[in-house]
Amino acid sequence: MKEFLLYTVLRLAVFAATLGVVLGVWLLVAGSANAALAVIVAFVLSGVASYFLLARQRAAFAARVEARAARANQTFEEMRAKEDVD
Repeated sequence: MKEFLLYTVLRLAVFAATLGVVLGVWLLVAGSANAALAVIVAFVLSGVASYFLLARQRAAFAARVEARAARANQTFEEMRAKEDVD
């Protein structure tokens, strides 16, 4: 759960920072900004940035999920083997 929370918070932070930069640049260049379009541009750019910047956190989260799935599978197999013996 910790890895998921950390990744989510960092992803939101990257989005907020990207939105701030996009709006700032847009205001400097054009004088006014279309907020809806700025959010869409920031969403796309933050997604690309997150792919590279948050690779380590995403891998930690994936490892945690994989370990949990392996434990669940092992428990299931143990229960199935016990059922076969009975």
